[in-house]
Amino acid sequence: MPQDWQRALAVVAHPDDLEYGAAAAVAHWTAQGKDVTYLLVTRGEAGIDTMEPAEAARVRTREQQASAEVVGVRTVEFLDHRDGVVEYGVPLRRDLAAAIRRHRPDLVLTISGDDTWPGGYWNTPDHRAVARAVVDAAGDAGNRWIFPDAGPERWDGVRWVAVAAVADPTHVQRVTDTDVERAVASLTEHRAYLAALSEEPPERYARSFLTSAMEPLRERLGTAAVSFRVHPR
Repeated sequence: MPQDWQRALAVVAHPDDLEYGAAAAVAHWTAQGKDVTYLLVTRGEAGIDTMEPAEAARVRTREQQASAEVVGVRTVEFLDHRDGVVEYGVPLRRDLAAAIRRHRPDLVLTISGDDTWPGGYWNTPDHRAVARAVVDAAGDAGNRWIFPDAGPERWDGVRWVAVAAVADPTHVQRVTDTDVERAVASLTEHRAYLAALSEEPPERYARSFLTSAMEPLRERLGTAAVSFRVHPR
């Protein structure tokens, strides 16, 4: 991964999206003194079948804030698009371009918008819409003639867009075992969501999932790492 950057904006659809794989890299970067901000397009209100959306939104907002704090992220923002029906289009691009102009990142981070996850499982419409809009908005933010009323002065300083959880990564960020432990703790903070997802205790589930997901790179590199598909701009 490129290392000559200071500010990153991580943009995903739902609470917990970053914790399923990218959080160890975030923990590594914040430990180096880099500034990472989280931007959530929704509050994940449609993500817990046994909980009404309004209550789920409150719970998952709290869980995401606690989760971010574990890996050194102090700023977590929400755009309040509707969970489950996020649409790729001009309104989403405008919201993301405004956020990029406001935060002025060198690196923009998101997760896969490919049709399928590694392993062939179908990806969700929200993930696909957000990932595509993130890449486009990184360009929109730097063009003063696109969305001139969206946010402050244009920002053409995005140098890379990094996409996690893809089948065809181009770069890796090596991380320490301490970073991995922080990532496990970060995913564990999504207790209500994980309890609805699995009968395993949240910490056990988080450790099992992340250990399994990171094992192929650990075997290949001899150390823990997080992979990304990096698009230079």
